[in-house]
Amino acid sequence: MSEEVKPTPPDAGPETPKPAAPPAAAPKPPAAAAKPAAPKPPPPPAVMAATPWESDLTAALKAEFADQITEFSTYVGQSFLVARTAAVPSIIDFLKLEQGFDYLVDVTAVHYPKKPEPFELVYILYSFARNERIRIKCGVKEGERPASIAAAHPTADWLEREVFDMFGIEFEGHPNLKRILMPDEWEGFPLRKDKSIIDMDQRWVQENLGIESGQ
Repeated sequence: MSEEVKPTPPDAGPETPKPAAPPAAAPKPPAAAAKPAAPKPPPPPAVMAATPWESDLTAALKAEFADQITEFSTYVGQSFLVARTAAVPSIIDFLKLEQGFDYLVDVTAVHYPKKPEPFELVYILYSFARNERIRIKCGVKEGERPASIAAAHPTADWLEREVFDMFGIEFEGHPNLKRILMPDEWEGFPLRKDKSIIDMDQRWVQENLGIESGQ
C-alpha cells in the first residue's frame, strides 16, 4: 500500500510583523501636598444672657442704696447685683441684719487685664430662712484696696486671703492679710491672666523643686 502524500499548503508569504508596543509613559511627578487650611479665628466670647431681676428684695435694696447699685439681674436662676466698690460692706451688712443673708458662702474674683477695672470681686451670700442665694459683684482697679468684710463675716478672713494670694487684691482692714495657699516667698499671683503659667516664679521653683516652672 502506497504512502499517502499530503498536499503542500500554498506559500503564506513572510510573517506580518506585530506593531511595536508604545513606549511606557513617564511616571507622573507626585502631586504637591495640599496647603493646610488657615486656622479659623476663635469665636467671640459668649455674652451672658442675663435678664432684669425684680423682687421685694431688689425694691428694698434700691430704697436703701439708690444709685450705689447699678444693676439687678438674674442668669439661669442665679440672682446678682452690681454695686460700687465702696458700698459693698454696707450692702452686705444690710443683707445680713435686715434680710437674713447671714451666711457668707464665698469671696472670689476674676481678672480681665484689658478692662479699666481689671478685677471683678464676687461675694456670694445665702439666707437659710429664705432659702435664697445672692451674688454681689463690683469692679476693682489695679492697686485699689476694697474694705474687708471680716468684721461682719469672720469666714471672710480666709476667703479674702485666698483672693489676695491668687490675684494680689489687698483688703483694707483685714486682720491678717498674708498668703494662704502659695509659699510666703512666692512672687506673683497665679490666677492673673497677664502671665503664662509656665513663667510663674521660676526662681522659687528651681531653688525649691529643682525643675522648670510649669513642668
